Amino acid sequence: MAKRVGTKTLVENRKARHDYFVEEGMEAGIVLVGTEVKSIRAGKANIKESYAEIRNGEVFIVGMHISPYEQGNIFNVDPLREKKLLLHKEQIRRLIGLLQQEGHTLIPLALYLKDGKVKVNLGVCKGKKSYDKRDSMLEKAHKREIDRQLKERSRY
Repeated sequence: MAKRVGTKTLVENRKARHDYFVEEGMEAGIVLVGTEVKSIRAGKANIKESYAEIRNGEVFIVGMHISPYEQGNIFNVDPLREKKLLLHKEQIRRLIGLLQQEGHTLIPLALYLKDGKVKVNLGVCKGKKSYDKRDSMLEKAHKREIDRQLKERSRY
């Protein structure tokens, strides 16, 4: 069987970028069973309401929903079970230091395939206030307007 090379985003948490300031990103492996991998490859995962927490020097994703694989029968597991993330001790210590700052949390930003393995992009995030959200929506609208104007000018 040929080795798969490259990356392919399977599930993305767009809401996280709206609700949080992403201060730092980090790639982590994730411990899954075979039917979960097949379900994720089919795009049947949801990470919108999930977060990661550190317990006893290990990192776990809480609230990530992976739908049961339809042909999985007895091998399917609980869709909401906590999944362990694979990180080096130095990375976990660094995360502990970053999370000690008030208002910071670990949010999974995306699930993707990298060289045939499922990886998760973890973000160290700080929550946005409602006025921050309005500011970023206003910036986005201005950028869209400027791009539209430039496109119209380039036609003539």
